[in-house]
Amino acid sequence: MRDAVDDFLDQWAAQRDDLDLDAMGSVGRILRLSRLVGAQVKEYFAEYDMETWEFDVIATLRRSGRPLTAKELAASVMIGSAALTNRIDRLVSRGLVTREAVPGDRRSLHVALTDQGRALVDKTVEGHVRNQRRILSALDGRETDEFNRLLRTLLVSLGDTRG
Repeated sequence: MRDAVDDFLDQWAAQRDDLDLDAMGSVGRILRLSRLVGAQVKEYFAEYDMETWEFDVIATLRRSGRPLTAKELAASVMIGSAALTNRIDRLVSRGLVTREAVPGDRRSLHVALTDQGRALVDKTVEGHVRNQRRILSALDGRETDEFNRLLRTLLVSLGDTRG
């Protein structure tokens, strides 16, 4: 079985047979896979008139089980504070989250799900999990476990460890 990356690697090998292309193949596949998976996830959330980042923020709040400070939320969704402020503003305008002062700390705010935000994340998360399972359906259970183990090893080696 061949994929599009194999074609690129063949072209490089024909031009530069001195290069070890294994890593290029792996990284190229990770990047292509990210784009393809991202597009399918985005398509699923579009059915709910939602952007992927919106789900990311409200799902982070839902799985946390409590309001989060903007700093905690930014660390969890891996974006900067300026971008997060804009995103929170948009979610507030949609009625999905609220912003409240942290008692005893006038500089910090808690971001919390509204009832509408909680209902939306609860409605969409089950379908999101099914969609992810569909995306990975070419792998059996053992292969999925191994894939996760390998991805985790790479992520940890690049510094993506628990917060």
